[in-house]
Amino acid sequence: MKYQITIEYCPKCNWMMRAAWIAQELLVTFEEEIELMSLKPSPSSGSFIIWIGDKAVYDRKTFGGFAEPKVIKQLIRDFIAPDKKLGHSDHK
Repeated sequence: MKYQITIEYCPKCNWMMRAAWIAQELLVTFEEEIELMSLKPSPSSGSFIIWIGDKAVYDRKTFGGFAEPKVIKQLIRDFIAPDKKLGHSDHK
């Protein structure tokens, strides 16, 4: 199964570059599993949410700040490819 991932970010906070960086990391790591990666400017201030389809798998506000890319990769992996090995980004 291929997944559609959207990174919703706050343009007022200048988080577009962070969204693009995370998108690149996810595309490299999950190139076999991702059908579509999109960036979406959010109308909500301070928003940084990663959606897989209509499910939010990461929300900066709920998480309590920005997670390291390896943590985000683990969250995405656990949802779309639980058996996938992430090398040095894997759980300890």
